Amino acid sequence: MTIENSNIDWFVNARFGMFIHFGLFSMLTRGEWVMNKERIAPEEYRKLADEFNPVNFDADSLCSLAKEAGMKYIVFTTMHHEGFRLYDTALTDFCSTKTLANRDFVAEVIDAARKHGLKIGLYHSLNNWYDKPDAVEALENKVKYQEFINNTFARIRELLMKYNPVDILWYDGWWPFNAQEWKAEEMNKMARSIQPHLIINGRNGLPGDFSTPEGHMSQPSPWRPWEACMTLNDSWGYHKGDHNWKSVKDVIQMLGTAANGNGNLLLNIAPKGDGSIPGTSLKILKRLTHWMKINGEAIFNTDIFCCHPNERGDGRNDFSPHGSFTASGNNLYLLASNWMGSTYVLNGLETPIKTISI
Repeated sequence: MTIENSNIDWFVNARFGMFIHFGLFSMLTRGEWVMNKERIAPEEYRKLADEFNPVNFDADSLCSLAKEAGMKYIVFTTMHHEGFRLYDTALTDFCSTKTLANRDFVAEVIDAARKHGLKIGLYHSLNNWYDKPDAVEALENKVKYQEFINNTFARIRELLMKYNPVDILWYDGWWPFNAQEWKAEEMNKMARSIQPHLIINGRNGLPGDFSTPEGHMSQPSPWRPWEACMTLNDSWGYHKGDHNWKSVKDVIQMLGTAANGNGNLLLNIAPKGDGSIPGTSLKILKRLTHWMKINGEAIFNTDIFCCHPNERGDGRNDFSPHGSFTASGNNLYLLASNWMGSTYVLNGLETPIKTISI
C-alpha cells in the first residue's frame, strides 16, 4: 500500500464527513439536475438568481451539526453543474454576491468550519450548463474548446487563490472529456502551485489522491484512500417529493463499512431553497449524534477488517447475521443492528478474551 501524498493522512483517518449540495436548484425543489433534465434555457434559469435570498442558510449550524455527529470535514458545492457560483467572483455576475442575498456562502462555510475544527473541501464542477462556450460547443469547435478550457482553469485558479488554505479540491462534472482533454495533469499542477498541501479527488480523468465511489460503499481493490459519497434519500439537491429516507440504522451500517474498509463516508445534506435544513435530515443526524457519542470508538481509528467469503486468504473477519464487525487493535466491535436477544454466541475466536462490554 503506497500513499503518494503525505498530506492525506488526516483524510485516511477521518472516517466521516458532510457533503452540502446547495444552489439555485434548491429553489426549484426538484433535485440538482433540474436545469438539464427539464431543459430550462440559461436565460430563463438566470431569473432564479433575481429571487435568490436564502435567509435561513446558517453555515455555523451546519458545521456545528457535523461536529456533533462526529464528522471531521465538510465538502461544499461552490458551483454545481448549473454554473451559479456561491461566492464572490470577478469572472461572472452569475453569483451569490450579485443577488438579493449579497452573501459569499463559500466564505461563510469556510469560516464556520474553521471555528468548529473541521477540514474544508471545495466541490467545483468542471463543466457547467450556463457559461458559453459550453462543453458541447467545445466538442465541435477547436477554438471554442480552448476558450472553454481556459475558462475552467480560470475558475479553479480564482477559487484556490481566493480561499487559501483549504484541504480538498473536489472536482465533478468531468464529462464529456478525458484526462488528456481536460489537461488534467496541468490542472492539478496549477492547483498545487497555489496550495501545495491540497489533496485532490479523481474526477478530472486522473486517479487523484483518493477514490470517490458514488451511491455505493465499495473499497477499492487494491486498497487506496477512498471516500463513498452517499445521499440521505435518493437526491443530492433538495427534492420535496423524495421521501425515501435512509434510517439511522442504514447510516450506521454505512459507517461500519467505511470503518472496516479504512475509508470514509461523505454523507450529503441538501438545504431547502430558503437555506433551512429539511426536518427529516435534521432528525436523522440528531439521532446519529446520540449513537456516535456512545459508540463512536467502533468507527474511528479502525483497521482494515473485511470479509471475502468467496476468496481464499488470511482475512480475520466473518459475516454475522446480527450486524457488521469492526476492529481496532485488540478490540473487536459488533454493530448489532439486528438485536439477538438475551443470549449472543460468538465462535471462531483464536485469541483469549480479556473483557466484554455492551
